[in-house]
Amino acid sequence: MLIFVYGTLKEGYPNFSVNRGTRVPGDFRTLLALPLVLVTERHTPWMLWQPGQGFRVTGQLFVVDDAALAAMDELEGVHLDDGYQRQVLLVQDVADESRPPIEAQAYVKQPAQLRGQPVQSGPHEAYTAEMAARYRRRSETLG
Repeated sequence: MLIFVYGTLKEGYPNFSVNRGTRVPGDFRTLLALPLVLVTERHTPWMLWQPGQGFRVTGQLFVVDDAALAAMDELEGVHLDDGYQRQVLLVQDVADESRPPIEAQAYVKQPAQLRGQPVQSGPHEAYTAEMAARYRRRSETLG
């Protein structure tokens, strides 16, 4: 299975240790524009499932097996009401957009989940190292 990651699961970013997939070389961009925002005091990246809004989001593509997917699902809280959901979408190779789009899954939030959550910034085209420096894990914010 292919997973498109755009935030803390990217190579070199705060939760990459959970990502046990094999990276597909290069960078990829969503075919659809989607809002990528940083939410709460933790500056958590959320890609909202609002096709046509925001920007075409840039990220990385990984081939994952069942064990790698399970670890990522656990981190992203797919089993929780307020967690992420995996959504099928199309991505393109940034270096060669003439190549056919590739189907992958990505962790997204539904727009309704944003209610009551402070948006720190966004929408953004990409999650950067500067943004990641402000990110705080849940364990770092619990009293």
